Amino acid sequence: MSPAVFFAVLCSALLHAGWNSFVKGSARKDLTTFSIVLAHIPVALIGVILAPAPDMASLGYLVFGAFLHVGYQLFLIRSYMHGDLSQIYPLARGLSPVLITMISLVFLDVSLNGIELAAIAIIATGIAMQAQSAWKSQNIQSFLLAFGTGCFIMGYSLVDGTGARIAGSALGFYSWLSILNAILMLAYVTLFKPGLIGALRTVSPVHTLIGGTGSFCAYAIVIWACTQAPIALVSALRESSILFAIVIARFVLKEEITRLRVLAVSLIATGVILSRLGH
Repeated sequence: MSPAVFFAVLCSALLHAGWNSFVKGSARKDLTTFSIVLAHIPVALIGVILAPAPDMASLGYLVFGAFLHVGYQLFLIRSYMHGDLSQIYPLARGLSPVLITMISLVFLDVSLNGIELAAIAIIATGIAMQAQSAWKSQNIQSFLLAFGTGCFIMGYSLVDGTGARIAGSALGFYSWLSILNAILMLAYVTLFKPGLIGALRTVSPVHTLIGGTGSFCAYAIVIWACTQAPIALVSALRESSILFAIVIARFVLKEEITRLRVLAVSLIATGVILSRLGH
């Protein structure tokens, strides 16, 4: 992983933690998420114009990835309705690099050295501690929702990363995926939550555009990075967003951060540093 890719993924992590905290802090998490997804469209259209069209061989990945993103967004909404940002975010985000590493090593012929594998193992340990904390608090529903969210993250990370490589155009692939994602989400809302469409007029256009642009750019960077470095390593580094989320949760959302959570975050930070040193 080159320094340029490394720092680009860190910027992506900050953007991702930012828009997630925006959703968590909102009164209507479903409405906020829906508006952010729709706000991807104008940014994605710019990407469609500027970037080469993805190769048709990646079409299946694009469609499957869009469905996985909708599943992720629906689980994320429910998760934030039942748990704190400092609880949900680390568990959901941290689960994916561990699962992706296992799948990448077995099925995608990706090789990682000992330090890189140790880095991911340390991150996984920190996430396990977060899971233990959630279990002890007896908030089983938030734990299961966060776990489900993490599984969707694992799924779309692998599908999108592989699809972008096949597409030959990371920005073109994600731009079309974002548009399809927004169309699918609009279809879901129309069928099951039609009231959200009318409620869009109550959402600040400026805030929505900022959130949508930040969300789009955060993942577009990751898609590009997956074409430049192993998917498992990109995913692990991207989870440094957990560090940013914890800081936002403590100082912006005023959540209580226990010593166990601090220790878990410290382990995650150590894993992130090792992932860079292991190159």
